Amino acid sequence: MRTRSERDSMGEVLVPQDALYGAQTQRALDNFGLQQRPMPGAFIRALAAIKAAAARANSDCAVLDPALATAIASAARSIADGEHAQHFPVSVFQTGSGTSSNMNVNEVIARLASAASGLQVHPNDHVNCSQSSNDVVPSAIQVLAMGGLSRRLEPALGQLIETVRERADELYTVTKTGRTHLMDAMPLTFGQELGAWAEQLQECGERFAGLKPRLGRLPLGGSAVGTGVNVPAGFRERCIAGLSSQLALHFEPADNPFSRMAGQDVSLELSSTLRALAVVLGKVANDLRWMGSGPLSGLAEIQLQALQPGSSIMPGKVNPVLPEAVLMVAADVMGNDASIALSAHSGNFQLNVMLPLIAEKLAASIDALVWACEALRSCIAGFTVNTPRVEANLAANPILVTALNARLGYDRAATIAKRAYAEQRPVLDVALEECDLSREELEVLLDPQRLTGVEDWRED
Repeated sequence: MRTRSERDSMGEVLVPQDALYGAQTQRALDNFGLQQRPMPGAFIRALAAIKAAAARANSDCAVLDPALATAIASAARSIADGEHAQHFPVSVFQTGSGTSSNMNVNEVIARLASAASGLQVHPNDHVNCSQSSNDVVPSAIQVLAMGGLSRRLEPALGQLIETVRERADELYTVTKTGRTHLMDAMPLTFGQELGAWAEQLQECGERFAGLKPRLGRLPLGGSAVGTGVNVPAGFRERCIAGLSSQLALHFEPADNPFSRMAGQDVSLELSSTLRALAVVLGKVANDLRWMGSGPLSGLAEIQLQALQPGSSIMPGKVNPVLPEAVLMVAADVMGNDASIALSAHSGNFQLNVMLPLIAEKLAASIDALVWACEALRSCIAGFTVNTPRVEANLAANPILVTALNARLGYDRAATIAKRAYAEQRPVLDVALEECDLSREELEVLLDPQRLTGVEDWRED
């Protein structure tokens, strides 16, 4: 490999000839290894967006030459737009402050800015002016999370909710057997069942909306420990306002930058809401799997779209592959949440020291949940109801006898239910033999759709 010599405060280091990074990045690679898990692209882009805003703010505060600021901002924006991604190889497993990644970005920006402007742009003195890894890296975590949440996850979740509500309206009066403990229970409609999914998902969205004001409060300007050492007056406000404008997202200075640097409470809060969404998506995926089970010996209430052969040995078998994949996403997000919780717990005094891992896990959970929302949306939009099977199950459901409790009492109703199940006969026929109610009255009392309360509920 052709190399060049680069120098930092510790001396000379050999760096690949074509690398845009410099000595400090190379030291990180030598120390931590070239892992297969570099920092997520969303984190690098967030960090670069901060660098662009910081350069402008430094120029406005008269601590950075305007020509240098312009060159730095231009180079940083190219990285924020996703260019030069191959030049950010530093592993997630690095120094806990993320200093190696901060310097990786600083060095690449300095080299790009120097080449474009002909100026001597220094990664520390100029690109990192008025900043520390200790305030920039926590801020970048919040920026990547806010961007992923606002631009990708919330829209995907909103589309999923819309599809669920559309199918709920379409199937609002289609009555089916309810189930508790996986056992037959009182009837409800598909619309009511899907409406419950929609409400659960809606509340997930409300949790995201509720935390975003806290997620948007950045510790930028806190510098090394939160005191703002070497940060000029007005930098915080200018930098964060510029970042908000640049990304079309709302950020503001944290009331207490010490808290955002010493702890990762808001990242943990976000992770817990991501976990909650994962749990809801997993519940919906499991319901879909059970409802589509069979097609002969299962529930077979619905038929999911056939997407691929389900077995390498059993011809004709088709499996619920997308719900199964969503369940694995849910498990993955829950695992990420455990990692984030432990990482958030691992701070001392003025700094958390597992910031790179928190960044990786948040980015991964957001990415996975965006896909899971889209996958479930496809499943729910595409399933069909097996009406004959649903009606047959409903007619044979002995739990319908619950509607007779008020007229006959629990014990007599239980006798009818047990006999209907044992003889595999309709509840109505057995009830005619066991009580003195007329067929007309029993037909009204045992009408499955009446028992759902769907008409009264819909009017409300």
